[in-house]
Amino acid sequence: MREIVVSGIRPTGNLHLGNYFGAVQSFLQMQNDYNCYFFIADWHSLTTRPKPEDIIRSSNTILAEYLACGIDPSKATIYVQSDVKEVLELYLYLNMNAYLGELERCTTFKEKARKQPENVNAGLLTYPTLMAADILLHKAVKVPVGKDQEQNMEMARKFARRFNTMYDVDFFPEPQNFSLSEKAVKIPGLDGSGKMGKSEGNCIYLMDDEATIKKKVMKAVTDQGPQQPNSEKPFIIRGTNDSLFGFSSSDGHENIAHYRTTIIIETIGETVLVIGDADSRYVKVTGDTYLYEPATSGFNSDCTYYVTWNAEGKETAVPLSN
Repeated sequence: MREIVVSGIRPTGNLHLGNYFGAVQSFLQMQNDYNCYFFIADWHSLTTRPKPEDIIRSSNTILAEYLACGIDPSKATIYVQSDVKEVLELYLYLNMNAYLGELERCTTFKEKARKQPENVNAGLLTYPTLMAADILLHKAVKVPVGKDQEQNMEMARKFARRFNTMYDVDFFPEPQNFSLSEKAVKIPGLDGSGKMGKSEGNCIYLMDDEATIKKKVMKAVTDQGPQQPNSEKPFIIRGTNDSLFGFSSSDGHENIAHYRTTIIIETIGETVLVIGDADSRYVKVTGDTYLYEPATSGFNSDCTYYVTWNAEGKETAVPLSN
């Protein structure tokens, strides 16, 4: 029996390169080796008071781009968090056994409270219990997370142990941090302030066109490179070149901006927007309309589907013969 892997993403807009190289690229391999559940965490996004229509639109965007990147619904389960009401039920049970002090000590709560002091809500405080409910509901044993989520993963293990101990059962397994690569991938932001993130506005999005990508990369923070032989490169250079593009200072420094731009564009065009000729799967986003040409498995491969969502999130699929 395959081990269960769970991962979620908040619907806060389009996927960016950090999402792709930090998570989605690994998902493409995981779906072949594990029983994977990839969900869109719309309840988690409520802590920032988004508009309902924005949640729906962003959720649909994430779904479309997941499919475009190659996540296969016939291999992995993709779902929206709010469609599984049992998550809230388990969230309630876990909150009843969580303590105020341990929740207030969480680094993620302190950081969020600092960033949005006018909106320090209970959802921020109990974020670890909702995350634990997402994981424990499936009895997942592996969860691909970044370094910033390690403390919340420890909380999830604590909640699992506490539940099993309090009710004298061996019900929830303790989920473990998981990564396919030995070294965590951290994609630096274009402004040099840290990792790439939507809220920081330092991203290259998967749906950016060539002109936009060029403009962003040409403005990216850089420096003169190593000034002494064999000296360590700054994170922004080391992370951008080595982790993302396999480029190192030994390759020379001429036309580095052009080199980097070309690699990004080629990566987007060949790896993300068009995934493989074998199954002809791709998604294009134009306004609120998503064009999805599905793989042969589970669909009629002789049809193209225009899938649209209205403001209430209702889906309409219109098959068009080739």
